[in-house]
Amino acid sequence: MDLSTRYLGLTLAHPFMAGASPLGHNLDTVKRLEDGGAAAIVLHSLFEEQITMAESGRIHQMDPLERKFAEPLAAFPLPEGYALSPDAYLDHLRRAKAAVAVPVIASLNGMTSETWLTFASRIEQAGADALELNIYEIAVDPTQSGSVIEHDLRDVVFELKRRLRLPIAVKLSPYFTAFADVAHQLDRAGADGLVLFNRFYQPDIDIDTMAAVPRIELSTSAELPLRLRWVVMLHSQLRCSLAITGGVAVPSDGIKAILAGADAVQMVSAILRHGPAYFSTMRDGLACWMESKGVSSLRDVCGRVDARIPNGDIVERANYLRTLQSWSAGPTKGSAQ
Repeated sequence: MDLSTRYLGLTLAHPFMAGASPLGHNLDTVKRLEDGGAAAIVLHSLFEEQITMAESGRIHQMDPLERKFAEPLAAFPLPEGYALSPDAYLDHLRRAKAAVAVPVIASLNGMTSETWLTFASRIEQAGADALELNIYEIAVDPTQSGSVIEHDLRDVVFELKRRLRLPIAVKLSPYFTAFADVAHQLDRAGADGLVLFNRFYQPDIDIDTMAAVPRIELSTSAELPLRLRWVVMLHSQLRCSLAITGGVAVPSDGIKAILAGADAVQMVSAILRHGPAYFSTMRDGLACWMESKGVSSLRDVCGRVDARIPNGDIVERANYLRTLQSWSAGPTKGSAQ
């Protein structure tokens, strides 16, 4: 049975790979991910703020030692608070590449093009099999238009592809006005893959201190439908690879991702819950399902759920109305039977 897939031009033994997370911090854990069955490994992200602080002593063009910037920059970790410095990250990448046989993908998490363009070449030289751009920015400036943000992102991808030889994946949030157009722009700019979707960590509010507090929750299957919806719609329209990240908790979630058209499935939360051996569980679950369906190759089922239909926006609207009308709450408590 052939479970292999192509992602970013790389051949993977099966679709299930490790996404960027603290699991990539040290070499022993990277080896455990491979031993557990991960088909590829995305190392944890190197952050723009780390790079600019190491190179210029500034964060977003602001000097932490200047009094007027001290308060807005106080929330950022100190350099020693990160798992690895920029130089140590490159060394870790080299050692990871030498230690495992599966593809190793570096990750840059940032907001501005300057960092990606200046540091990406060093990542390529360190031997990464690919580079994932983790776009983590919430646009709160009312003077910044959506079209400008999209234009800048497209230009970064275009310039990186002009400078680098290694494949580029872009990890996106769903919060664009017209996400399909953004996906097509990035595809035309040369992106080798899109990763859907980034998870923004929303703070909670402590009602005793009346202050915002950080909160991290692992993803569940409840987050998967949004990702399935967009992969189904984009699968037949784009040249680049598609990966799903977030919401894949059990083997059936992974199977749904493949049916939607995902070339790869990045996993973090389920691995944090169950350990690296869970990759084998996901792989075996996919193989058993394919056998039950009489399917011998993953290519025969990838993208089986296809959205290539006329008037897709009208069909989306119809499905929305039909779903709402299908809900029945039943008799309320105390009502007549």
